[in-house]
Amino acid sequence: MSYAMSAALQEAVFTALSGNAALAALVEGIYDAPPGSDGTPPVGTYVTLGDEAARDRSSGSHKGTTLDFEINVHSDFAGFGKAKEVAAEVVDTLAWADLALSRGALVNLKFLKSRTRRGAAPETRRIALVFRAILDDGMI
Repeated sequence: MSYAMSAALQEAVFTALSGNAALAALVEGIYDAPPGSDGTPPVGTYVTLGDEAARDRSSGSHKGTTLDFEINVHSDFAGFGKAKEVAAEVVDTLAWADLALSRGALVNLKFLKSRTRRGAAPETRRIALVFRAILDDGMI
């Protein structure tokens, strides 16, 4: 297994999301670490990179990884409408995208599932989007 491709995928996903003008118009920001970690509560609607789980998919001749990862949409709007609009744009940006990686190759990237949650202020709505990436790191 080559976990080293995880960082390359994260960078490519962040670049793809940050480069989407339609998504940028809908959110206050796209973050690797959630805003407000300095004690200032976040406001508005924003996107964060979330948890991931990696599994070996190497064969006798290739090194590979299956990586499931989350993209989270956070919103302080009372309803889910805004969060769902942002989530749809995230899925449209990433599902089946052909992202260039600084290490390895992306074989496949698909949307798996989502989970919506209500929360307390300031984050009253959250949608976790789960994607699966199949990564190939070349010959052994």
